[in-house]
Amino acid sequence: MPNRATLARTPKKQWENATWLVTEFVLVGFSNLPGLKTTLFTLFFLMYLVTLGGNVTIITIIHVDRTLHTPMYRFLAALSLSETCYTLVTIPNMLAGLLMESQAISIAGCRAQMFFFLGLGCSHCFLLTLMGYDRYIAICHPLRYSVIMRPAVCLCLGALVFCGGLSVALIETSMIFSSPFCSSSRVEHFFCDIAPVLKRSCAAGAGTALAIFFLSVLVVLVSFLLILLSYALIAAAILRIRSAAGRHRAFSTCAAHITVVAVHFGCASIIYLRPESEGNPDQDRLVAVFYTVVTPLLNPVVYTLRNKEVRVALRRALARGRGVSK
Repeated sequence: MPNRATLARTPKKQWENATWLVTEFVLVGFSNLPGLKTTLFTLFFLMYLVTLGGNVTIITIIHVDRTLHTPMYRFLAALSLSETCYTLVTIPNMLAGLLMESQAISIAGCRAQMFFFLGLGCSHCFLLTLMGYDRYIAICHPLRYSVIMRPAVCLCLGALVFCGGLSVALIETSMIFSSPFCSSSRVEHFFCDIAPVLKRSCAAGAGTALAIFFLSVLVVLVSFLLILLSYALIAAAILRIRSAAGRHRAFSTCAAHITVVAVHFGCASIIYLRPESEGNPDQDRLVAVFYTVVTPLLNPVVYTLRNKEVRVALRRALARGRGVSK
């Protein structure tokens, strides 16, 4: 049993029934790489600025250019907005952690971070599925597109996407934070992710981990299979187009979406479709960096460089800006 002096020096834990109950976590982050902290901070900060700038540019261009006021680009603007919020949940804290030896976060703060991280991540899966459905309607049923994807329907579908993502996040975080945390306050990560936080739970066992795993499988796998179904039907429709130019034009509207889907679901599968993280924490952090920093950077780059309409609209906006400045 610890003496009174020891208890006085540990105000952030409670001693109950010979078990340390944690009342705040310490995010280890990249404390094992002290010599690289300045380099990592500079690199991640620059990537974050590019990500924010790219997403804000896409949202602004879609808002001001009337030629982009279509369901496809409205969903793209929603994806960019969601991506911006997604990076705000994790990257600023990660950058702050690189400037400090370690970073403390309260249980409530950890729960809020995990809720929004998971909610926005699930919403991305659902939104990419919705964008695949939009492409299916546009290519396979072009004459009915304006009726099926009318503004009221798009608004309802968009709201359903985010409500669904936040509902999944609420279920998972409630399962994780329903029991107290004990033994150690160290979280071997740079943000509150499922696996490292679940390891600190006193009562959550294999049943909780398995339930969360199956829920993650349901979200990722079902979304991905629906996207595959959409593109199987799209491919069949494209093959029926006689002209090569027509086939190329139809496929070009899907290329950027396919690229983003491959990156997003590839990373999500590596991280979450495992019953338990068996790799070392350093490997998990490396994969998480790609998922939280690199992937959000790729999305605006891919949609800007691989989408002709966005490039043309951006050039028009820049031309108007130069004209006004003169």
